Amino acid sequence: MTKTPFLLLFLSLLLLLLYPTSAEIKTLSITSDARPMILFEKFGFTHTGHVTISVSSVSVSSALSDTDPSRLGFFLLSEESLLQVLLEIQQDPQFCVLDSHYISHLFTFRDLSPPPSSSFNHSYPVTSPNEYSLFFANCAPQSSVSMAVRTEVFNYDRDGSKDYLSAGRTHLPSLFFVFSIAYFAFLGFWIYICFTNKRSVHRIHLLMASLLLMKALNLICAAEDKHYVKVTGTPHGWDVLFYIFQFIRVVLLFTVIVLIGTGWSFLKPFLQEKEKKVLMIVIPLQVLANLASVVIGETGPFIKDWVTWNQVFLLVDIICCCAIIFPIVWSIRSLRETSKTDGKAARNLAKLTLFRQFYMVVIGYLYFTRIVVFALRTIAAYKYQWVSNAAEEVASLVFYMVMFYMFRPVDKNEYFVLDDEEEEAAEVALRDEEFEL
Repeated sequence: MTKTPFLLLFLSLLLLLLYPTSAEIKTLSITSDARPMILFEKFGFTHTGHVTISVSSVSVSSALSDTDPSRLGFFLLSEESLLQVLLEIQQDPQFCVLDSHYISHLFTFRDLSPPPSSSFNHSYPVTSPNEYSLFFANCAPQSSVSMAVRTEVFNYDRDGSKDYLSAGRTHLPSLFFVFSIAYFAFLGFWIYICFTNKRSVHRIHLLMASLLLMKALNLICAAEDKHYVKVTGTPHGWDVLFYIFQFIRVVLLFTVIVLIGTGWSFLKPFLQEKEKKVLMIVIPLQVLANLASVVIGETGPFIKDWVTWNQVFLLVDIICCCAIIFPIVWSIRSLRETSKTDGKAARNLAKLTLFRQFYMVVIGYLYFTRIVVFALRTIAAYKYQWVSNAAEEVASLVFYMVMFYMFRPVDKNEYFVLDDEEEEAAEVALRDEEFEL
């Protein structure tokens, strides 16, 4: 054997960093899989944790005449122990992870019932609270495995009921529900603002209201999804609604940011060709990103193309985040050029200031939700994984509030400041300050 197992195990470490703690009762089929290691679950256990594994229809195909069944099996591995296992394999490329003293053995294929059933079903208590990953290891050379696997990972609550959410995610249903209520209240207040300022309402404000509605519905579906997973181990169809509203919400969010950045409907009634092209790029890319999100969320590292789907999602998300910045930059440059010729210094200064602030707000939001939240998710202890979700929702709510306040429908807003003294001061400001990014 070569150093390939070490590289694959190192890749597994990266997967553990990318793959959020999962849950649910999962049933899946492995077909002719020759990978030396397969990651099935990552879960935070309390002192009442249990793992139930059922395998059936097991078959091993090998280019060699005989395969040792003790070289194939399931085990649990904590992130702390993973580093030790990596060192063991680095020192000896032919080392089998099933021989490591740092893993928690569950069972090997030697424990299977005899053919033709070739099955096994057992529940294991987890006595040491920690975050563990459930792996399958294949140390048999030149062999591939086919089997049906059912995993059930949970903690017992004080009342004896099963909690299928990880120790750090058991509060997510309440968290998402509270934020959904906040967005419904936000929507009601926004409708009131639009109703009391009818003459200043533009089409963009209606789109912004739709965005709030989709965000609230997305969160309520997320709360129900996590609640049913927590109680029963399955989402009962709420995951479908969650992905539908998430798709609409994300597309609306990027569209609203792009349209506000262009000044559509409140500064001009049309879009330029280059602005239309941005939308034509962002929307299809968001369709692809949401497809990748569904694959990532509904499957896991046990599928062979899971890493590829993660790379697609990250790449598309980066492209979209960059693309939505261009219309804001174009609007700032256009306003700077216009301010030199139209003689409306106060208006142009207000518009430039507003768009420059909006540019900074968007950059800050993207930076926080893409980098800071990921850092929190990576460094937080497994019992506090909900903190990254809370931080992301707080940041999103603050971003929505600031964006909606900046572009609210009011009779006398920053666009219509017309005063002689302010006009002179604005002309001086436009001459003295360059609105560079």
